[in-house]
Amino acid sequence: MIHSLFLVNASGDIFLEKHWKSVVSRSVCDYFFEAQERATEPENVPPVISTPHHYLISVLRHRIYFVAVIQSEVPPLFVIEFLHRVVDTFQDYFGVCTEAAIKDNVVVVYELLEEMLDNGFPLATESNILKELIKPPTILRTMVNTITGSTNVGEQLPTGQLSVVPWRRTGVKYTNNEAYFDVVEEIDAIIDKSGSTITAEIQGVIDACVKLTGMPDLTLSFMNPRLLDDVSFHPCVRFKRWEAERILSFIPPDGNFRLLSYHVSSQNLVAIPVYVKHNITFREGSSQGRFDLTLGPKQTMGKAVESVLVSSQLPRGVLNASLNPSQGTYTFDPVTKLLTWDVGKINPQKLPSLKGTMSLQAGASKPDENPTINIQFKIQQMAISGLKVNRLDMYGEKYKPFKGIKYMTKAGKFQDLPTQ
Repeated sequence: MIHSLFLVNASGDIFLEKHWKSVVSRSVCDYFFEAQERATEPENVPPVISTPHHYLISVLRHRIYFVAVIQSEVPPLFVIEFLHRVVDTFQDYFGVCTEAAIKDNVVVVYELLEEMLDNGFPLATESNILKELIKPPTILRTMVNTITGSTNVGEQLPTGQLSVVPWRRTGVKYTNNEAYFDVVEEIDAIIDKSGSTITAEIQGVIDACVKLTGMPDLTLSFMNPRLLDDVSFHPCVRFKRWEAERILSFIPPDGNFRLLSYHVSSQNLVAIPVYVKHNITFREGSSQGRFDLTLGPKQTMGKAVESVLVSSQLPRGVLNASLNPSQGTYTFDPVTKLLTWDVGKINPQKLPSLKGTMSLQAGASKPDENPTINIQFKIQQMAISGLKVNRLDMYGEKYKPFKGIKYMTKAGKFQDLPTQ
């Protein structure tokens, strides 16, 4: 399936390559570089590029392009999903998935890629199985390996490879049996100047941390499962039962894993949690402009809106900004013209505001349009879609585990369009 993998940094340099079947020349990436030059933004590079003899399938994560080389037709999403698994594995092993981290752990990277793909086909992609095969790097282990010439590869076959459940190792034992589930929703929205919603959708995930003894069989049910569109499951989920009953039934992997991801696209189901009142004006012939912005909670069911960060790309003609925030701090970069306001937590009794003036270049014409307002925020213990877990049950084991569910909503691409 996958013949080669190239890792390309933000500067367009190939800093790591891995070949499974036969060595493919780096020159094949020239087609990728051409597409990269034509793209207006880094994320706009086409995920699938056809060349005379190959297909290039890529993903962009953490400012690194993971480019897979394919010599025959395969489902592109199959390859894209595998590349995302590679990135997630690197992040799990090294804490971060950056060029520096990959270079510092290059031996472990090659060992992981060798185990994750066998002769071009996915083999072991579960983190708990890989950690039995290849021990995560530590400072002490790296020093010992350097001195003795040994590697991080384990000497025994992982027990999960011998199990009928390949994503879970056998003989798991814990003193405290716990199962935690985090429902995290990211809202993407564009709001017009009157406060009406132009587009709104929610990308959600349920991340799990399961530390249970033995071979537990779990079921997770929802109060309103019909909300979920475009659901993508971990391989452990029994799909037929979900289709028939809308219940998640699964034997979980050991440790951390993503149980499912979903999408809520119906406009009437997406509540907008914050509102913005802004008045940004520039007068013709004047060297000054007015900036006035106020934030407030909208549909948060009484939950606090936290970690609020407002940013706006001001017009090029703006030289400086003299603003007064009612709370938090703001910064303005006169080179990039980026205004950033770190608000913190919104107090509904005293709404945060940012007011003041902007200095324009002498003789500069009035900007054609006002800047867009971008907002980031978090709301703890609330899923903005209204999704709620009904109950979590365990079968197959006799002990009673501790169970916990957490909810969180955060902003994805949340934009408020300017007043013209």
